[in-house]
Amino acid sequence: MATRLVQINMKAHDDAALGRFWAAALGWGIDSEGPGVTNLEPLGFSYPDPAAVCLDIIARPEPKTAKNRVHLDLATTSAAHQAELVARLEELGATRADIGQGDVPWTVMADPEGNEFCVLEPRPVYGDTGPVAAVVVDCADPREMARFWGRAMDWKLHEATDEQATLRSARGVGPYLEFVRNPDPKTVWNRVHLDVRPYPGDDPATEETRLRALGATVPDFDRSAISWTILADPEGNEFCLLSPS
Repeated sequence: MATRLVQINMKAHDDAALGRFWAAALGWGIDSEGPGVTNLEPLGFSYPDPAAVCLDIIARPEPKTAKNRVHLDLATTSAAHQAELVARLEELGATRADIGQGDVPWTVMADPEGNEFCVLEPRPVYGDTGPVAAVVVDCADPREMARFWGRAMDWKLHEATDEQATLRSARGVGPYLEFVRNPDPKTVWNRVHLDVRPYPGDDPATEETRLRALGATVPDFDRSAISWTILADPEGNEFCLLSPS
C-alpha cells in the first residue's frame, strides 16, 4: 500500500480571488466545488496524475500569523524568464517578501494573501517539472522527514542530507517534494499543507493505520463534519488522507 501526493491545500480569506491569482500565475484552469472551495489544475489535466500537484484553495476566516512552513517554488528557464515572471506576478498582485533570505539568486514573493513562494533562477533539474518546480516543507530534520514520507508515499528519494531531502514521483514527472532544514519551530496549524490519496481499491482505514505506524499522529481537530482523515507527520505538519481515487 502507498499514498500519492495529489494536491496542496491552501487556506484563504477569499478562495475565488486567490484562485484567480494562482490560475493566472501558473496558467492553470479553475474549477469550483461550491462556495468556499476553488480547485486549480493544468488545462486538459486528468486528476489525479503525478505530472502535476494541484491546488485546492479553501475559505477560512482565521488570519495568517506566521511564515508558512509549506510553500511553492516556481521554475524558470532563463534569467530573462525569471525577471519577466516576477514582473508579471507583481502585476497580478504579488509582492516581494523579506524572510531573512539575504542575497540569493531566487526571488522570494508573497501572493495577495501573504503566502510566501519563490521564483527560482533557472536550474536544469527543474527543466521538466512544469510551472511548479517543487513543493517545499520547512523542517528540523530532513532525513527523518524523508524516511517518513518516502515510506508514506510511492515517491522516489533523490537526496537526503542534514540540510535537505528531495523526493519525486517514481514516474519521474511533475514537481519535486523538498524538505529543507529550518530551525524555526512550528507554532500554528499550517495554512498550507499536503493532501495525499491511497490508490483505488485500497482501504483508507488500513492506510491510516499504516501511516500511524510509520510515525504519523492524529492532531486535535473536530473530524465530525469531514469525510477525510487529518493526520500530522513526525514534525507535527498536518496533512489530509483523502479517499481513494
